[in-house]
Amino acid sequence: MVQGNERNFHRAFGVYGICVQNGKLLVINKKGGPYINCYDLPGGSLEDRESLVVAMKREFLEETGFEVDIIKNIGITDFTLSSDWRGLTDEYHIAVYYLVKQIGGDLIEPEQFEGQDSLGAVWASEEEISIGNASPLVLKAFEWLKTGDLGLKENYYPKWKVIKSKK
Repeated sequence: MVQGNERNFHRAFGVYGICVQNGKLLVINKKGGPYINCYDLPGGSLEDRESLVVAMKREFLEETGFEVDIIKNIGITDFTLSSDWRGLTDEYHIAVYYLVKQIGGDLIEPEQFEGQDSLGAVWASEEEISIGNASPLVLKAFEWLKTGDLGLKENYYPKWKVIKSKK
């Protein structure tokens, strides 16, 4: 339990792709991080000297098997989780969203290497997604698909729980 003002804070920054086909959003099965055992968007952190666009295309290919074209930069959003991941109390996430379309490749079981946090991708409808099985990134993607807006308000998830194992 954290005493007084003592907080253990982590800031994450990444790029994430929204790919929709037949009314469903492409999501990955997350195998690590605070969204472990949840659906998440394909994407992630940049490597050294990597641009946002190059990172988006690389992450999509590594995590899903899809080669993608970037249609547009949707925008940036942020949110904070009250997290119990790695002893943290707060996870602050800044996310750059892109609308992407598949131009090649097929869904694959991703190669597993250090840093790979995808167990593979699936197509999910909004009805299949909830705060109990999906990351805030996925929830925000469905919000954008409905409204065309990411909004300006930082979302706060005060009771986020890391799902240590699948039920």
